[in-house]
Amino acid sequence: MSEPEAPDTPPVAARLPRRIESHGEVRVDEYYWLRERDSEAVHDYLRRENAYTEAQMSSTAALQETLYAEFISRLKEDDRSVPVRMDGYRYYTRTEAGREYPLFCRTAVEGDGREHVILDINKLAQHHDFYDIGTAEISPCQRYLAYTEDTRGDERFVLRIRDLDTGEDGPEAIENVSGGGVVWAEDGATLFYVTLDETRRPYRVFRHGRGAEAGEDAEVFAEPDEAFFVGVDKTKDRRYLLIELGSNVTSETRFLPADAPETPPAVFRERRHGVEYGIEHRQDEFFVLINQDAVNFRLDRVPAARFADPAAWSTYIAHDRRVKLEDFEVFRDHLAVVARESGMRRVRIHDLDSGERHDVGFDESVYTAGFGDNPEFDSRVVRLSYTSLVSPPRVYDYDMDQRRLSLLKEREIPAGYDRSAYRTERLWATAPDGEAVPISLVCRRDLPAGRPAPCLLYGYGAYGITVDPGFSANRLSLLDRGFVYAIAHVRGGGDLGEPWKHAGKLEQKPNTFSDFVACAEHLIDAGYTSPEQLAIMGGSAGGMLIGAALNERPDLFNAAVAQVPFVDVLNTMEDPSLPLTVIEYDEWGNPGDRAYYELIRSYAPYENVRAQAYPNLLVVAGLNDPRVQYWEPAKWAARLRATKTDHNLLLLKTYMESGHLGASGRYRALRELAFDMAFILKTAGIEQ
Repeated sequence: MSEPEAPDTPPVAARLPRRIESHGEVRVDEYYWLRERDSEAVHDYLRRENAYTEAQMSSTAALQETLYAEFISRLKEDDRSVPVRMDGYRYYTRTEAGREYPLFCRTAVEGDGREHVILDINKLAQHHDFYDIGTAEISPCQRYLAYTEDTRGDERFVLRIRDLDTGEDGPEAIENVSGGGVVWAEDGATLFYVTLDETRRPYRVFRHGRGAEAGEDAEVFAEPDEAFFVGVDKTKDRRYLLIELGSNVTSETRFLPADAPETPPAVFRERRHGVEYGIEHRQDEFFVLINQDAVNFRLDRVPAARFADPAAWSTYIAHDRRVKLEDFEVFRDHLAVVARESGMRRVRIHDLDSGERHDVGFDESVYTAGFGDNPEFDSRVVRLSYTSLVSPPRVYDYDMDQRRLSLLKEREIPAGYDRSAYRTERLWATAPDGEAVPISLVCRRDLPAGRPAPCLLYGYGAYGITVDPGFSANRLSLLDRGFVYAIAHVRGGGDLGEPWKHAGKLEQKPNTFSDFVACAEHLIDAGYTSPEQLAIMGGSAGGMLIGAALNERPDLFNAAVAQVPFVDVLNTMEDPSLPLTVIEYDEWGNPGDRAYYELIRSYAPYENVRAQAYPNLLVVAGLNDPRVQYWEPAKWAARLRATKTDHNLLLLKTYMESGHLGASGRYRALRELAFDMAFILKTAGIEQ
């Protein structure tokens, strides 16, 4: 597949290389000038790259429209979420055909059932190219709604408070707020929020009296350590407000009575490097999920009056190296736990009076289950979410006393969906060091056996984040065209517990890349696909994975999609002024240390571009992205274009009005997906 001449290069003056010296070594960064965010030359360059990309993809215009139509046909455009009951109301969101954003609504439990629209996101977004609600928190009296909005995609939110009786916003327009960092005290008049520092790190907690000017707000806490992010929350029983501090490996919680918001917060347990914990409260005792001397976490309990006394702590669920405790919900009489065993998430229920324990049973052997919204403490029912590679998302209520599972909703596919037409498998690849790496796979049942097929392999592999096997209606457009879809559960993710995470970070980060290559080789060797038919995809840290795999084994792949890829790793980690850099030292290492410098340099995709043939490549960026700066994918694409020896497609697409997560509206997001999928199909020789 031949590529015409690349876009014109920027003026020579804008292209002077940058010499960077580290540990006595000099590196030359010929595309450093792309960091000049406000430069018209940079914007012009990105626009011309976009024009080039559109020209190269023009032959897929009809295919993109077909894909988009398929996506819409499987989307229930007029839909409503399962209502969540809280303090005399049922809260839900709903969507309307043709409108980009949802409506936040409620009805009174006792009343005429009349709907009250508390936020119409379409109205709020109508004058913005991008619009995102970070959080929407109802006050305890149910009259006021605190919400945060982002109109650029740069994740700097503005906090507003709406009077739900009048439908009007108050005088608050508090800027530079963390999107999810908002919580109400129990008086319904006091709000806690978190602001960002110059690197966009959530670090400072303020107390705000509803209706007061922002300048009158009192600082409650400020975290000086740049490796820690700050958030706020409340225990489910509403007894305590929480200030939660966390780095990638360490946490600390401070708490204060929710009905006495001016009380100075107390430290629950002082931070200790490498120890993470989270707390909940029930009937004068705290439950603590903690990993001290327990790599996969254990659950402790301690009387609230003696929380600072180590002798008062006792273990409720012991540590098990085979089972990771991932999450828990505390109710008046029950404890619900999500535990990961052999790569599978299980929901377990504990009766806090009798001590009995049981697992919630589902009708598939391979699935993903977790908690839904459970705001009410005094409940015997836990809301659960469920999906698998062949099962559309479901919402269940589970009666913890009666042990009865009730299906409330399964996502409807208006165009029709027959799950029996698809099959899913769990495969195991062997990494170079002998480790068995799981692969989740789905395809049509009628796909001819023993014949290699087009395949899309997805990977992430960082921060202990797990890419659990879940359903995608949009993915059917690939499967129904004969594709196999696979997920490589590589080390660095949390797929097999915390040891799996630690085996793919810091000094062991290269395991992530070799695992992914091993998964690709296994799919090829087992006859599922071939190098001429294999496409790969990953985003953010998963984009780093894609870049590293392309540098090491470009011969294994026909095409790749790298979405907002973290590829300029060495230069970014040497710049602590950038968002996320300092907190990321615990994940990648600090290149100020010579050993980590050499390690990162050995795999950083930008540093390791080589004069070799690369597969077809689509690189996606967001100009306002605060997590992976737009210049990382732009620089990488530029260096690849100047260095690679092939004539395959190399496309850079920069969204000029959005950030890390792409388009905010649901239809716009589907347009972006249709573009990415059309690239995958085009490079596979499928253009209809």
